[in-house]
Amino acid sequence: MARLVFVCWGNICRSPMAERVARRMIDEQGLDIDVESFGLSTEEAGNGIDRRAVRVLTEHGYDAEAHAARAIAAKDLTDDTLFVAVEQYQVDRLRALMPTANVVLLNDLNPAKPKGEALIDPWYGDQAGFYDTLADIEAAMPGILDAVQTL
Repeated sequence: MARLVFVCWGNICRSPMAERVARRMIDEQGLDIDVESFGLSTEEAGNGIDRRAVRVLTEHGYDAEAHAARAIAAKDLTDDTLFVAVEQYQVDRLRALMPTANVVLLNDLNPAKPKGEALIDPWYGDQAGFYDTLADIEAAMPGILDAVQTL
């Protein structure tokens, strides 16, 4: 089974949003892919998805329940995993933790974005930023699912 892991800073908005989008598309396509999300930080450990992200996910028909933020640990770093980071910082940090990691930047698989562009962090803005974040995640997801199946 292929394994897909989304990584952001706190695991309360961008990476769990991507995880929920991936779960639905994986189910719809009948794919055999295990998907999770993590943060690099422990500051949000145990917290649910940000209420603004929950609102946007729910409005678009995604499941936003049963999430507890968690930080990535050494046991989560495996060679059979595609790690999808939302910012270059996370890409660099994952590669520092595991030089052989298969890591990509989410928007590098978004055909509407230039290579190297970070996924905006909506946490610092208003509700509108969460809609933009979801749109970018959805646009990148076909490329992400193709990439994980080639591992």
